[in-house]
Amino acid sequence: MKIVKLYFVSVLLVFLNMACSNETTDSSENPNDTLDTSKAYEELDIFYGINERQKFDLYLPANRTSATKTVILIHGGGWTSGSKANMEPIKQLVTQELTDVAVVNMNYRLADANNAPYPMQIEDITSVVVFLKEHKSKYSISEDIGFIGTSAGAHLSLLWSYAFDTNAKVDMVCSIVGPTNLTDPEYVNNTNPALQELLDVFGVEPTTSFLEEVSPFHQVTASAPPTIMFYGGQDPLVPTTQGIDMRDKLQALNVTHQFTLYENAGHGWTGLELLDTWGKLKAFMSIHL
Repeated sequence: MKIVKLYFVSVLLVFLNMACSNETTDSSENPNDTLDTSKAYEELDIFYGINERQKFDLYLPANRTSATKTVILIHGGGWTSGSKANMEPIKQLVTQELTDVAVVNMNYRLADANNAPYPMQIEDITSVVVFLKEHKSKYSISEDIGFIGTSAGAHLSLLWSYAFDTNAKVDMVCSIVGPTNLTDPEYVNNTNPALQELLDVFGVEPTTSFLEEVSPFHQVTASAPPTIMFYGGQDPLVPTTQGIDMRDKLQALNVTHQFTLYENAGHGWTGLELLDTWGKLKAFMSIHL
């Protein structure tokens, strides 16, 4: 929701100590050239559509092959704001500590009074996935992908992975304080004006069937990819039921999953809890991506 207060921007950059010396930047290379797979490659602001927001940054690891997998980062911002720049600290961690994984950090079109988030933002994710498939030979990557999303971006990551991965290419998905069920009584009956303003981007008085259609909780099946989730017990925007109920449904469906609730955290956290998040996410990705 309002650009996830995970404090990744400040805290993780300090944690990383700006350790960027091993990253190869090659964005000046002619995009028509054959890429040297022995070297890391970076290309920024690749357009996947005609809208100014439809672009992503690409980071390819050195020594990649046609089996190299890609993790797609989806920023938060209540479906109406935010930018791929907000995911920069996570990008830094993945590229430096999971050195065999490619990274896509994407923007998507933002919702406003004239443009609803659904299906527009799901369609943007689909466009990126199709783009990667069409360019897999050039980039020397496979079609297998994973997702890391924060807040609204986590909702989109879960929804796409559960309901729109028609070719079963998603190997794992991570939700960091992502809404999962818009029919939750904690949302439907809320009295928080700020929260309701965010929920209203999906329409004023939407039908129950529509809310179920846009809710990962109602779309998940037994074939869902391994899922890891992190939530705050004092989050004013994402009630704990959003994570707990999703966890319980994944368990009932026998879907591989991990769930962490930081009881005293809100819509984000710092310090040891933040290090715990990355440690668990890194281990999960090492196994499933």
